[in-house]
Amino acid sequence: MKLIDSVVTQAAGIATVRRDLHAHPELCFQEQRTADVVAAKLTEWGIPIHRGLATTGVIGIVKNGSSPRAVGLRADMDALPVTELNTFAHASKHPGKMHACGHDGHTAMLLAAAQHLAKHRNFDGTVYLIFQPAEEGGGGAREMVKEGLFERFPMEAVFGMHNWPGMKAGQFAVSPGPAMASSNEFVITIHGKGGHAALPHTGIDPVPIACEMVQAFQTIITRNKKPAEAAVISVTMIHGGEASNVIPDRCELKGTVRTFSLEVLDLIEARMRKIAEHVSAAHEAGCDFHFHRNYPPTINTAAEADFARRVMAGIVGEENVLAQEPAMTAEDFAFMLQARPGAYAFIGNGDGGHRDLHHGGGPCMLHNASYDFNDELIPLGATCWVRLAEEFLGRPAAAGGRAA
Repeated sequence: MKLIDSVVTQAAGIATVRRDLHAHPELCFQEQRTADVVAAKLTEWGIPIHRGLATTGVIGIVKNGSSPRAVGLRADMDALPVTELNTFAHASKHPGKMHACGHDGHTAMLLAAAQHLAKHRNFDGTVYLIFQPAEEGGGGAREMVKEGLFERFPMEAVFGMHNWPGMKAGQFAVSPGPAMASSNEFVITIHGKGGHAALPHTGIDPVPIACEMVQAFQTIITRNKKPAEAAVISVTMIHGGEASNVIPDRCELKGTVRTFSLEVLDLIEARMRKIAEHVSAAHEAGCDFHFHRNYPPTINTAAEADFARRVMAGIVGEENVLAQEPAMTAEDFAFMLQARPGAYAFIGNGDGGHRDLHHGGGPCMLHNASYDFNDELIPLGATCWVRLAEEFLGRPAAAGGRAA
């Protein structure tokens, strides 16, 4: 493993920052203290900053030489509304809030890279360090793009990275194409006619209509889309009725849809709407159908994913850069990849053996109350960011401004 010596030397200090952030988690668009810590560190290292994009976002600007070329490196900063089960010294001090997804570690890895880049500046061009708020449901990346991220800070490509529990520390995964799925929610309200459960013929029962609808939705997956195209429809809530002997007036279904392409998403939304409306009509019931698209699929562009793979292989060896299995989880970095070429990679977080004593009894998995980021990743992740920036800006730009 070819780590940068100065990054390794400074890793313990950055790990202390990471644990401080873990102890003081902040939810989406509330990351004021976190942003203050990031801004203070960047300023300490002589890096100009811009604050305020998407409320609490921080952009660090590291320039060298005269080239107009630029690349972006992104880390997310927000925590989750989870009550932490860990009781070690750096456990959350804010009940109901926890860094259960490792965004504290993502921030730390990019800070470690920033420290090295500011001191050595072994590149010609600009590296934009993007510390993004509100990934966990707030769409912070979308808001940064809407507020002019790429117009104010023009860059040829943008890269992101997420820790991945269960994958060995010392390994990466990146591939062209889908890395994560789209995230979408639906709410369907069936309007029937309430009555006595002993006299069902006098009403219109929305509950069996809901059951029929749930079953019919699965035929979209098995009979409407191409079998090779992955997608998931999950009805996760059914609400109806208040008493066992009363047929309710209405029944509500809620759930999510995940796809790796917008074309499949268009198909699923259209078929769900038609099924919901026609099944309801067949039973003389009414139907309100609402479908909300949260995050689009995260799709890596081929050239940038292949480039990232080569950089990673130069650090850990080809055998430790795995093919990236697309995950049905979602990531708002997708909005940045809709606006610029780039890639979103995974870095192995191990199996949880790194956790201090007094960790919770659960597994060290993402969004689990016993999770903790593996600080051993800080020098590896930072080395990856540094080498990626240096090598990207060291390559000739291709037609249209992209690196060849």
